[in-house]
Amino acid sequence: MKKSILLSSIILFSIGQSCQTSQNTNEEVVTEAKESSFDWNTASIYFLLTDRFNNGDTSNDVNFDRTTETGKLRNFMGGDIKGITQKIKEGYFTDLGIDAIWFSPIFEQIHGSVNEGSGVTYAFHGYWPKDWSSLDPNYGTKEDLKEIIEVAHSKGIRVLLDIIINHTGPVTERDPVWPNNWVRTSPQCEYKDYPTTANCTLVKNLPDVLTDSNENVDLPAYLVEKWKQEGRYEQEIEELDKFFEETGFPRAPRYYIMKWLIDFINDFGIDGFRVDTVKHLHEDVFAELAQLAQKAFDNWKRQNQEAILDDSEFFMLGEVYGYGISGKQYYNFGDRRVNYFSHGFNSLINFEFANDAKGSYESIFKKYDSLLKTEELKGKGILNYIASHDDGNPFDPQRKVSIEAANKLLLTPGGAQIYYGDETARSLVVEDAEGDATLRSFMNWEQAESDSIQLITAHWKKLGKFRQAHPSIARGRHKMLRAEPYVFSRALENDQVIIGLGLPKGGKSIDVKGFFENGIEVTDHYSTKKAIVTDGTVTIDSEFETVLLER
Repeated sequence: MKKSILLSSIILFSIGQSCQTSQNTNEEVVTEAKESSFDWNTASIYFLLTDRFNNGDTSNDVNFDRTTETGKLRNFMGGDIKGITQKIKEGYFTDLGIDAIWFSPIFEQIHGSVNEGSGVTYAFHGYWPKDWSSLDPNYGTKEDLKEIIEVAHSKGIRVLLDIIINHTGPVTERDPVWPNNWVRTSPQCEYKDYPTTANCTLVKNLPDVLTDSNENVDLPAYLVEKWKQEGRYEQEIEELDKFFEETGFPRAPRYYIMKWLIDFINDFGIDGFRVDTVKHLHEDVFAELAQLAQKAFDNWKRQNQEAILDDSEFFMLGEVYGYGISGKQYYNFGDRRVNYFSHGFNSLINFEFANDAKGSYESIFKKYDSLLKTEELKGKGILNYIASHDDGNPFDPQRKVSIEAANKLLLTPGGAQIYYGDETARSLVVEDAEGDATLRSFMNWEQAESDSIQLITAHWKKLGKFRQAHPSIARGRHKMLRAEPYVFSRALENDQVIIGLGLPKGGKSIDVKGFFENGIEVTDHYSTKKAIVTDGTVTIDSEFETVLLER
């Protein structure tokens, strides 16, 4: 035990020294990079399932003979990287005011199927990895990945890679279990405390990587054979030897995986990781990963100075299932509280918001403004959402109040995670789809062409672009100006806006004293109408119930 602790300490010291050297070496890169006003912690991030968004290449729809009939919405449906790239090129994300795109994991998935309670299912979702060093052909190729990052960056949009460290894919007849010095297959997690959450298998038949081990292990025999068949064994071994020689790490399971993950940064310039199932690993793993990732990002910038967006650092977003903003920096296991912000993460997904969204506008805005201004959360990222791929209790599952949902998500202080279809009222209730499958239907592009849905999407676009243009919305000081109809302000240094929700259609007067001085012209971003401030009042005549006033 003492030997393991000492070894871990040496490793962390070594990484810290390496990263310090990297940061010093990278000073010339930072000075050449464009200084950024971009803030990851208050960004609008669009999350989609790669297989469910848009089919850009029908030739890759079936691979590895994944042809067994499955349960409802539990097979691959054709979405791929090219499909996402197509929508970026069309300006879809730009029109929504999106700062970053996070798509589900694209690593090669298990080839076989699993028979669950809802029937047969394949790894369409991307969370059952078989080989971290390659892409699943259902999602596309590394050339496709290179293109999507270049196209996204050309639009000023960043890319988050969804990663898994804590488990492999399930065991099937076609997907053997990894060696027992790589994974544990029991006990199954009971979630009673820290040990029964972190030292166990997430669910039955989901082998848990021994990320707490420092034991030297050989590559799994099946992976060696696979690489040899693919003609890349020598290259992979050469790269691994170089990685372990440079870092001094033991050849322990987590370091193999970390090497494969940072390859995506070194090779493609990925801007950040969204990390899956964070609370199921010891938190020191993420501190190590974050340092390696930043070093790789610095290296990529040195090699690709013409492609650097700005001076932003590598971003780490954590999924600590059940974490909420009320816990501030901590997640409570019962027997132990862990601060993941001090272990490599810039931001955590806020599982509290979907329930908070049931409250009034003022109750939500006031709560988040207050909490994010506390010393504990200063500079910390909180990513809010109303729906996701695995939260069985989303806000408005039948999409009955999509306008209200947009208002609450996009106008609440903090970061905003838009889940694909939030903006097109894609229903999260699908007949005969069981469990989380009902949350994962294909993007409703055809339905989105209807007049009623286009009105909803137009609202999301207007709010999204306004939010993107005004940092005060996400991180400025909130103040209610009128309770009924509801009017409030946000102010951050020289950026001040006034927003009205549920206003009467036609002419409406808004008190702007203390924000906009008499005689100046202001614009309602929502209707594009302009008005002159007179006696501390602005009058907007529009057909809409929303006003977004900007100088």
